[in-house]
Order: sequence, then C-alpha cells, then structure tokens
Amino acid sequence: MIFKVLYQPQENENPSRENTQSLYLEADTEVTARQLVQDNTNYNIEFIEPLTGKHLEYEQENPDFKLTEFDK
Repeated sequence: MIFKVLYQPQENENPSRENTQSLYLEADTEVTARQLVQDNTNYNIEFIEPLTGKHLEYEQENPDFKLTEFDK
C-alpha cells in the first residue's frame, strides 16, 4: 500500500502548515510506514495517510510524486 507521510523536517519543530512537507512510501501497514520514517530520518511525523483509488490517482498526477525508498 502507498502512504503519504506529512512531516516537519526537524524532529524538535512544532507543526506549522508553512513548514509541512510530504513524502510517499510503500509499506504493508501504517505502523510499518511510521517505523521506516522514524528509523531513517529525524522528521517530526504529523500524519500518515493511506492512499487508494481515486485519491492515489490524484496524488500520482502531481509532478512531485515519487516513492521514497529507504535502505533496509
């Protein structure tokens, strides 16, 4: 499943809309997606959203859509 992860680039930042960034990754569950981001970055995760159907298609139309892959 594809997940959209909304995050702040620094772990100690308070969430603010202006600094929120996103990445897309493939994982089996939301828990696995969170663990991948926590193990490989210093990001402050705000929200993880599963993408399916029309919502996934819409996100894939964005020219910035790219799956993030972490070394395992």
